[in-house]
Amino acid sequence: MKLIEIVNLSKAFKGNVLLNQANATFEKGKIYGVTGPNGSGKSVLFKLICGFIKPDEGEIYIHPDYRSKNADFPRDFGIIIDRPGYLAGQTGIDNLRKLAEIQRKISDEDIKSTMRLVGLDPNARQKMKSYSLGMKQKVALAQAIMENQDVLLLDEPFNALDSDSVKSIRELLLKYKQGGKTIILTSHNQEDIDLLCDQVFEIRNQKLFIAQPIQ
Repeated sequence: MKLIEIVNLSKAFKGNVLLNQANATFEKGKIYGVTGPNGSGKSVLFKLICGFIKPDEGEIYIHPDYRSKNADFPRDFGIIIDRPGYLAGQTGIDNLRKLAEIQRKISDEDIKSTMRLVGLDPNARQKMKSYSLGMKQKVALAQAIMENQDVLLLDEPFNALDSDSVKSIRELLLKYKQGGKTIILTSHNQEDIDLLCDQVFEIRNQKLFIAQPIQ
């Protein structure tokens, strides 16, 4: 099933063209990689898919099962794009609780189990202002998956994680794929792309090229 289809998509910022007549299709139940140099438009592509910004030309089609009636943001999507604006003086779990209050879909135990899943102690009283970069990254991962979202858009999900955490999150994403979830991710680490992705799109010369065929 086609979950996301990008058709002749163009986007520029202040005269800098990032995408020009770009095309791509993302099907349900696969892991996709999006690669390209810094500033090539990877994060912008994610923001376009999520409806945070609008294309200059072209269309992004989201399967009706994931369209929201009263919002541009697709339903049942979990994202890491720009890191959330955390409350530095509160704990990780308190921050996640506030995010969970927006939709009120999950219990406190769901939040705690998700924190354990990504390697965080939900009972720790450490404030986020003293979190390491890796711990903040784990909180970002937790907020992206804690509501059991069906589609994950993860911009550099392994950033600042130690090797054991990288291995654990890779295994988690593969398990999610086996369960039918769809994942689109970026990573500057080619090993992440090689181990996880069924198909890779490369942003090159303002287009989306298939860099690796479906396995």
